[in-house]
Amino acid sequence: MNHDSAGMNPSLDEPRAPSPRPAGAGAGIGSRPAPGSGASGAGVSFDPLRLDDAMRRLGSRLAADPSPLAEAWIDLARSWGELWTYGVARMAGAEAEPVVRPDDDDRRFRDPAWDDVPWFDLLKQAYLVNARACTSLPASVAGLDESSRDRLEFAARQMADALAPTNFFPTNPEALRAAVESGGTSVLDGMRQLVRDFDPRTGRLDVRMCAPDAFVVGETIAATPGKVVFRNDLIQLIQYAPATPAVRRRPMLLIPPWMNKFYVMDLRPGNSMVEWLVGRGHTVFIISWVNPDSSFAGKGFDDYMLEGPFAALEAIERATGEREVNAVGYCLGGILLSALSAWLHARGDPRLASTTYLATMVDFSDVGAVGVFIDEEGLPALESAISAQGYLSGRQVADTWRAVRANDLIWSFHVNGHLLGKEPPALDLLFWNCDPTNMPAAMHTFFMRNMYVGNRLREPGGLTLAGEAIDVTRITTPSYVLSAVEDHIAPWKTTYETTQLFAGPVEFVLGASGHIAGVVNPPAKHKYKHWTGRETPASPDAWLAAAQEHPGSWWPHWDRWLEPFGGGEAPARIPGEGGLPAIEDAPGSYVMRPMPQD
Repeated sequence: MNHDSAGMNPSLDEPRAPSPRPAGAGAGIGSRPAPGSGASGAGVSFDPLRLDDAMRRLGSRLAADPSPLAEAWIDLARSWGELWTYGVARMAGAEAEPVVRPDDDDRRFRDPAWDDVPWFDLLKQAYLVNARACTSLPASVAGLDESSRDRLEFAARQMADALAPTNFFPTNPEALRAAVESGGTSVLDGMRQLVRDFDPRTGRLDVRMCAPDAFVVGETIAATPGKVVFRNDLIQLIQYAPATPAVRRRPMLLIPPWMNKFYVMDLRPGNSMVEWLVGRGHTVFIISWVNPDSSFAGKGFDDYMLEGPFAALEAIERATGEREVNAVGYCLGGILLSALSAWLHARGDPRLASTTYLATMVDFSDVGAVGVFIDEEGLPALESAISAQGYLSGRQVADTWRAVRANDLIWSFHVNGHLLGKEPPALDLLFWNCDPTNMPAAMHTFFMRNMYVGNRLREPGGLTLAGEAIDVTRITTPSYVLSAVEDHIAPWKTTYETTQLFAGPVEFVLGASGHIAGVVNPPAKHKYKHWTGRETPASPDAWLAAAQEHPGSWWPHWDRWLEPFGGGEAPARIPGEGGLPAIEDAPGSYVMRPMPQD
């Protein structure tokens, strides 16, 4: 690895830029890269699903045995016959049992008109019948390999989601009603938003998730007082001002994911994990990752570990005099923390008093729906495309995650904005979600091949980092593992595998909701719930069956778990008055860097 933690990139030593006002994360409705995503020049014009290959394999299997296709047509014809009979009964005013119903969690058809008005009821059921036929065909074809089947099913769902009647003005009863009730104003407002979101240069429609001017970084979001006390090429380290006269002696290091801005852990006041931890008497440090451009292309996993959390640990020791630290990793940050923990263990360095893993996979045996984009055969084309620009664009990653849950993360915003004429909501989580960062090419290649495809992090000696063969199964540091039951990025049953890997004591907790809301859940909100368990059996289902359900946030439970690792009390520490001088005010300049345009 090309490790150079001492030098500063001259392009980073700039005055603070204006607060970013992200416009959206890219909805994936267009087929070309997002404006400003860095995907210019060579770009990344490839087929991430390799649908041509999957379709050829499907065609080959159907040519050898066309019976699944014939059966699918017969089932579809039968369903349409039943739908015709149902429609006649409804038009005659008779009671009839629907042919098909939406799933319980399908929120697209919540408007009463979809059940009460026969025309809309029939349209809904016709769509669901066709969508079911389209998405179920790949699973019925014998001999089709699992990878091709998954990719075809994913593509079929994307097509079915896009063609839902809720997405079109003439077939959306809520949009029609809003147009009448507003005297056409909702239509005009929706058209304005549609024109605003469409880029004629690329032919791409970026559906906005957030109100771009709702927050100002450093003022109304990422606003917890603190100072930048250390920086290198990859990170700025922020130390937050104390809120109590005495603090827990051992400091806390927060490691956010490097594909996002750090302030997911410091959202608006009242919704900030950092603010809450400071209020509980912790001396909190957080890593703010740089937003890399093509000049960072050679930065790899070793560099991110050494210049990221390891450099932060050394800086914290200089700032506070404390060598032992309680470390917290969120998502990708947790993956990096697990590697660092194993690396420190291999070196005989016990400086981590405890570790907390938030929505983190250490085992990658089942990565969920995103696995359709990642396999050994497709990696070379992806790596070639990314190496041409030097990094993987954060906007492309955001597009991918939104596509995994397209109805919730793409089409619902399209309906609210373009059909109903509503402005995007002013939500801090959505604002943050629209402000991604990039991943250097070398880091992406290593991460994809060794984690998602090779699953080597869990294997003893499977990875060698900075000269040390690491083994996560020898980690004895007490660990707290938090997962979210609806997480589509780090599926909870996969993250549960961490309890079976580490040698030390592991406390597993399951939160309600998803990857972000399940983690960022301040107690004052009185939202959601969480589950705890005394034992960690091999099966996640067995754990859940024996787990105890609790109302509200998991944060107080975590704080009680952290208490024995606090190391007693110490006088409150003022950032910049310890062993490291203050460089600038929080949130620092790295978080202000706009998305590279090269």
